Amino acid sequence: MSVVHACVRDGRGGSPTAVMDDGPYGDDERRRVPEVAGTSHAVFVSPGPARDGPPVFSLRFFTSEGELPSCGHGTVAALGYLAARADTDTYRVILRVAGRTFPGRAVRKGPYAEVDFPYGAVELRRPDPGACELVLPALGIGPDTRRPGVRIASVGRPRLLVPVASPSVLGALAPDMERLLAACDRLGLLGCYVYAAPSPSGRVAARMFAPSIGVPEDIANANGTACLAARLGELGVDRVHVDMGDSLGSPATLRAWSSGPVVRLGGDVLVTRPRGGPSAGAAGPGPAGPAAPPARW
Repeated sequence: MSVVHACVRDGRGGSPTAVMDDGPYGDDERRRVPEVAGTSHAVFVSPGPARDGPPVFSLRFFTSEGELPSCGHGTVAALGYLAARADTDTYRVILRVAGRTFPGRAVRKGPYAEVDFPYGAVELRRPDPGACELVLPALGIGPDTRRPGVRIASVGRPRLLVPVASPSVLGALAPDMERLLAACDRLGLLGCYVYAAPSPSGRVAARMFAPSIGVPEDIANANGTACLAARLGELGVDRVHVDMGDSLGSPATLRAWSSGPVVRLGGDVLVTRPRGGPSAGAAGPGPAGPAAPPARW
């Protein structure tokens, strides 16, 4: 098992994600990996049949609550993990996720890699009447700090995109997680992606609250960033750099480009040295210690 710091910013922070080769594990074992590794998510990688052209790998994503149909920052982490083993400056691969097949790319930058992949189409719609009145108070967003333009965005499971008045309002949010969980479950939402308006250069601050999958706040939420890029693309902003994780002490940045409903996602990754898998030892792997030194590319 390796811990990949997905979507690092200026060589720091990022979202620690456990990535490992899949094996004959049960789903209960896979659900244990994030807790054991000290991460919010785990990615399991399986090679496809040999073929001409780039290699093929299938990905599965788990939190402690169970399997996810897709995970954007987990895909970023998996690309970094695979590229770290390839010993090449530019690595290309075909990924399979939940019945979808798409190419991925990683370019080595010292101990880091810049990775990106086409995300696909994002569905956007206005929320049903009453949804905002149910969710926004749970987020701690009042009439003086909310902004028009709330949307439900779907990339597998729907989430609420919520604009707020400023980065300072965003940073001050302290959601009532029990209330937010109840509201999201009632509306069938994974969670809420809250963001401030982009700067003229396309820089955006955002936070993702996902209590319905056992992640009160995500350090780097790429699925939500894809949704945001599609929404801002409707408003004429076709390229963004999204800063997340500051409230959790782990700064992260994601890149996204939109062309109509289709979005491309990217970020920088750092891979640490491997540890044992979920069956290591009689009781599984031990607790995650300090971050290991970077793996050799």
